Amino acid sequence: MPAKKRCQFQIGTDSQCSSAALRIVGECPLCRAQLCGSHRLPEHHECSKLEDCRQQAFERNKSKLESERTIAPKIAAS
Repeated sequence: MPAKKRCQFQIGTDSQCSSAALRIVGECPLCRAQLCGSHRLPEHHECSKLEDCRQQAFERNKSKLESERTIAPKIAAS
């Protein structure tokens, strides 16, 4: 029987997490690390790709809001 996968939070340091990684929901969708229940969210394991994800979400939201913006001349012509 293979050994349980361990949480990869701060792997290789003295403060490495020794909890077992969750099987189904333990993989970070951004960095693909296997993590325990305490560290599975990107905010909790200092995900290296979190800032890129936030920037992409900001750009998507910005373009959506700009496309839905009401233009005054269109309203006045109605």
